[in-house]
Amino acid sequence: MEQAVIQIENITKVYQMGEVQVHALRGVSLSVRPGEILAIMGPSGSGKSTLMNVIGCLDQPTAGDYWLRGEEVGQLDDDQLADIRNRRIGFIFQTFNLLARTTALDNVALPLVYAGASRAERLRRAQEALELVGLGDRLHHTPNELSGGQQQRVAIARALVNRPSIILADEPTGNLDSRSGREVMSIIQRLNREQGITVVLVTHDPQIGQHTSRILHLYDGQILREEHVEDPLLSVVEEAGEGAR
Repeated sequence: MEQAVIQIENITKVYQMGEVQVHALRGVSLSVRPGEILAIMGPSGSGKSTLMNVIGCLDQPTAGDYWLRGEEVGQLDDDQLADIRNRRIGFIFQTFNLLARTTALDNVALPLVYAGASRAERLRRAQEALELVGLGDRLHHTPNELSGGQQQRVAIARALVNRPSIILADEPTGNLDSRSGREVMSIIQRLNREQGITVVLVTHDPQIGQHTSRILHLYDGQILREEHVEDPLLSVVEEAGEGAR
């Protein structure tokens, strides 16, 4: 059997809030296969974002083991974790996290600054990524000149620019209308299908979950059940070249 991209065993996360301990994760174990598209669902406060932060090497668990492509994450120092975040994992956030006065091209190129790429290389790869999500004609637009759906597609291009093998998406359609949400999911599905990128997304929306191949239902810091989606919904929308409204 092919080695798991993400392997988590008995992860716990405890936050100390004054004299109170908050148990955000309570012995979570999961395995994600290469090329899988997986949804993590649960109500507010269930531990979804905490789990996503652990998977993305943004936070360290209190206890438990985590292997990323066979490498034990708990043994890595801060510089090695930063390198993993920059080179192996692409992040998509609900709030887009774009620089307001910066063009789409320069927003997408930003991760390559930290990777040490030349400016010419940064701009070339940023343009390629924007064209991949259908925004080749919006390279020099700033976020306030773009719709919400277009801004999220800029954020997806930024997640792709370092050519990661894994994309982590935290409520990627949460701030979008239904049409723009379908367009974003269509792009994510296409990247998963055509480029083999492993996708883990957090969502509260059951409809979005049905666009994935597997759903983990999280409640009170524990995985209550696992659901296999036998016939994932395909987001049938206009080709990405038509901007999100």
